[in-house]
Amino acid sequence: MKKLTLGKVLPGSAIALGCMRMAALDYTAADKVVHVALENGIDFFDHADIYGGGASEEIFGRVLKNNPGMRDKIVLQSKCGICDGYYDASREHILEAADGILKRLGVDHLDSLLLHRPDALMEPEEVAEAFETLHRAGKVRYFGVSNENAGQLALLERAMPGRIIINQLQFSMAHTGMVDAGMNVNIHSDHAVVRDGAVLDYCRLHDITIQAWSPFQYGMFEGVFLGCEKYAELNAEIRKVAEAHGVSDTAIAVAWIMRHPAGIQTIVGSMNPRRIADIATAQNVSLTRQEWYRLYLAAGNPLP
Repeated sequence: MKKLTLGKVLPGSAIALGCMRMAALDYTAADKVVHVALENGIDFFDHADIYGGGASEEIFGRVLKNNPGMRDKIVLQSKCGICDGYYDASREHILEAADGILKRLGVDHLDSLLLHRPDALMEPEEVAEAFETLHRAGKVRYFGVSNENAGQLALLERAMPGRIIINQLQFSMAHTGMVDAGMNVNIHSDHAVVRDGAVLDYCRLHDITIQAWSPFQYGMFEGVFLGCEKYAELNAEIRKVAEAHGVSDTAIAVAWIMRHPAGIQTIVGSMNPRRIADIATAQNVSLTRQEWYRLYLAAGNPLP
């Protein structure tokens, strides 16, 4: 598996396994999923305290407990801050959430902890204090955010003695907002609208690794674009590229993200061992510049 160094400090696989759906598995199935991921070079596991109401972390914790030495072979990440009907980035909540995450996973530290969603009432100094407290206690090595724009990142970083190394953002062939505006500068079109404060460029300038969530989705969980009639032209082009490289359509969807020079880590959420192994073959694909743009255009995106 290709490796990345997130934020230039945290080594991990270029593809990460998102564990949101692990709560639906029994122990045997969960254990198999984790082992298949590792066998295929995926050593980065992404959690959140809300996944399955904490059950995803609990079953993953059982896998770790029953496989001595596994913790030292993986990179473990979780997220906090989404509550029932509101977001909470207060010092108290972050500290309490982190302790709950560690308890459910049965570990003494996380490699990275992310704020799951921007909190409109966030006080940067409070977040910085919570992060510093967790770091000094040895409970969290590195910190990041999820779904934050460039201005929010700058505001938080100004208060922090350390660094933000990760920003988790939705990105796929059918969700290309991060790259659209940069190719439509000074043009009157919907694709020219900057909706994220040029977050892609900001992250590259500040050595913040982007993690792409929902790499097979379009819209806000509206559906999967692979095999979807709504994206017939895109799927036809994906099939051509997949056949040229001798891999599946799914692998091409991930390879398209991996082709971007920002060094984006792709988070995949499948709990199907065969599909995980299939996705991992994306590491063997190096799309040409022409292939990348053909897929971008086939998704319905214009070039000026």
